[in-house]
Amino acid sequence: MQQSRLRILQQMPIFGGVMASTLEQLLQGAEFVELEEGGTLFKEGDLDNSIYVLERGRVGIYRIWQGREYKLRELAEGDCLGEMALIDCKPRSATVRALEACSAIKISVTQMGQLYATSPEHHALIYMNLAREVCRRLRVADQRLFISEVEAGDEVSGVAGHE
Repeated sequence: MQQSRLRILQQMPIFGGVMASTLEQLLQGAEFVELEEGGTLFKEGDLDNSIYVLERGRVGIYRIWQGREYKLRELAEGDCLGEMALIDCKPRSATVRALEACSAIKISVTQMGQLYATSPEHHALIYMNLAREVCRRLRVADQRLFISEVEAGDEVSGVAGHE
């Protein structure tokens, strides 16, 4: 089981360039979460400072707006979620619920602090990779917002007419 978990982490961009021994150290202190279909990993507004890596199953990401719940997207094996909590220490921005039986690897900010004590270079590398992933997602969100504004006929801020 440990080897399959190690392989999952090694294939993830946020752990790119991190030695197997460092990932094994993270796995040794990790919590392993099992969810039945419909179970909740965490709720919008929860305080939590952990990142989760799905090792099996699918989850849905949901947000509430004006009293109604909206499904934003689905994640599956090998995807990670909750990265922002390691960076900004703010409440969860969405609810994550299992669409089928799932298992996830939970890595806490405390573990990351312990990693800093033993391997500051890998600690920094993981946080740089996390920042890249968050930036990638921000670019996608910016593009969606831009397209939405253009399609709605809203004036998009910025300098117009320059080529």
